[in-house]
Amino acid sequence: MPKPSVPASDPPPRANRARQVSELLPDVGRAAFRRFGFVQSSVISRWPEIVGEKYARVSAPDSIRFPHGERTRGTLTLTVTGAHATMMQHIGPEIVDRVNRFFGYAAVERIVIRHGEIKRPRRVAPPAVRPVPVELGESLRTIADPELKAVLEGLAAGVGATSIPKIGKIN
Repeated sequence: MPKPSVPASDPPPRANRARQVSELLPDVGRAAFRRFGFVQSSVISRWPEIVGEKYARVSAPDSIRFPHGERTRGTLTLTVTGAHATMMQHIGPEIVDRVNRFFGYAAVERIVIRHGEIKRPRRVAPPAVRPVPVELGESLRTIADPELKAVLEGLAAGVGATSIPKIGKIN
C-alpha cells in the first residue's frame, strides 16, 4: 500500500521544540522549592498579618517541609530570637491554626522552633526631595502616587544637577 505524501509546507513536529521561559520556570522553581522546603513568599511577606505584630517581631518562618508526595501534614520551621521560644511553643497550636487559615487547608501539622537572629530588611530613608527644575517638573505634577512621584522628582533633580563635561582638544 503506498504511503500518503506529506506536503512540503508541513514540516514534521519537533520533539525538542523551543519553549517559552514561563513554561520552564515552574519546573525549575518546583525542584528548588521542594529541595529547600521554601516557604511561599506571601507567607514571609505577610507573616505579621498571619501571627500578629507582637509575634512577628520575634519570629520568622524558615521553611515548610511536607511528607514525600503530599501537601498536607507539613512541619513549619520558625526562627525565634532570644527567650521568646517558650512563648512561641506555648502558642504553637494557635500559629498552626492561623497558618492553615492563611493557606485555606490543613497544610501545617506541627511547628519546629530554632533559635537564631531574624534578618530584617534594612529600611532606607527616602532621599530628601530637592526642588525640581521648572523644565522637568511640569510633567511630574500630574502623578497621583506619592512614592512614584518622589522617586521621579529625585531622578529629575539628579538629571537637572548633572552637567555634561566639556571635552577639550587633544594636542
